[in-house]
Amino acid sequence: MTDFDRWSKKEPIASPALEQIYGRRVAAASRRRNAHLGMTSEGRKPGWASYAVLTFFMLLFLFPLYYAVSIASQDTPANQYGVRALVMGGSLFRNLARAFGEIKFWQALGGTLMVATLVSVSTVLFSTLAGYSFAKLRFKGSGVLLTFVVGTMTIPQQLSVVPLYILANKAGLFGSLWAVIIPGLVTSFGVFWMTQYLRDALPYELIEAARVDGASMIRTFWSVAMPAARPAAAMLFLFTFIGQWTNYFWPMLILGSNKNSMLTVAAATLKGAHFTDYTIVMSGVILTTFPLIILFFIAGKQLVSGIMAGAVKG
Repeated sequence: MTDFDRWSKKEPIASPALEQIYGRRVAAASRRRNAHLGMTSEGRKPGWASYAVLTFFMLLFLFPLYYAVSIASQDTPANQYGVRALVMGGSLFRNLARAFGEIKFWQALGGTLMVATLVSVSTVLFSTLAGYSFAKLRFKGSGVLLTFVVGTMTIPQQLSVVPLYILANKAGLFGSLWAVIIPGLVTSFGVFWMTQYLRDALPYELIEAARVDGASMIRTFWSVAMPAARPAAAMLFLFTFIGQWTNYFWPMLILGSNKNSMLTVAAATLKGAHFTDYTIVMSGVILTTFPLIILFFIAGKQLVSGIMAGAVKG
């Protein structure tokens, strides 16, 4: 039985398949019908076991966040908290205000936002360019070069820290945010991801039609490849943004005394040399992660759709 037969007989089918075959309007109508019938996009009614499993994992992933907020709300500083920290205290906003002032939040937020935005935009642009070249342009050695790019993903970051540190120091970038930005302008994962996506999502006929119309190579890339790569590019942007926002190891090494330039490094300065007040440390962690939580609520739907678009092949 084909998808059209299922649709004509009022049997639900998967929305991604509908969208690829019949378009977004039919897929949206199918989702509304399934929601009215209480079904998932695959046409199955979720039972109590599904809700129980989802609830369990939701609570499991939310527990560390709750525990951090609970510790940050405690009234008395201490270096150890156990079961008693599960009960919320009454000093959350006071501890947040202390951490806000000690880490120079606005300065650290501005530096982190600049690093994450520049690196994410650059990664998407260069990765899409490289992915388009590997996926749709024929040139000698493309397979070997792509294998080499993917192979660099197996090199641990710790092995490249020493030569990268020496290069940044000799270039006069020590203590500057550019020492964090420049090494992350493009990633091997981004190149691999965009190559795999464009190989299936961009037909050769569209490229040939653009070249027949007189479009240059750059014009073809910008007008044909970029719109086709938009779902995967959005996912890559969000993942790169989150990765740079939470980046700690390399900024901690290269920023030196300029540690208030990024939130993760600034939050680490809240840990004392002899005594650690975890109420302030957890307050710094909350201030660092709170913008990411807001970003997820705003762009979480786009993130999920980008992942699904990369998983469904036409």
